[in-house]
Amino acid sequence: MWFKILRNRAFRGLKFTRQKPLDKYIVDFYCSKLLLTIEIDGDSHVEQQEYDKERTKRLGDYGITVIRYTNREVLESLPGVFDDLNKKVEMLEESMEVN
Repeated sequence: MWFKILRNRAFRGLKFTRQKPLDKYIVDFYCSKLLLTIEIDGDSHVEQQEYDKERTKRLGDYGITVIRYTNREVLESLPGVFDDLNKKVEMLEESMEVN
C-alpha cells in the first residue's frame, strides 16, 4: 500500500505519513490535510474488534476519519482498494469544501 499508492504524494498529490502517533495510538497511514487515517488490519484484528471500534471512536473525537482495509484486500485486490480509497477520499474532500 505504501510503495504502490501512498508514498511520495502519489495518491491525489496528498502527503501521507506512515506509523504516525496520534493520541495513544500509532496509525498505519495518516494525511493531516484531510484528517484521515488508513488502517490495514491483519488477521489478529478479528479478535480485537472492540479495541478497533474504540480506537476509531476516539480518533473520530478529534475529527479524524478512519478507513480500514484488510491485509487480504491489499494483497489480493490492490486496484479495488485504490478505487475504493479514491471514492472515499473524493467524498471526504467534497464534504470539507461544503463545511
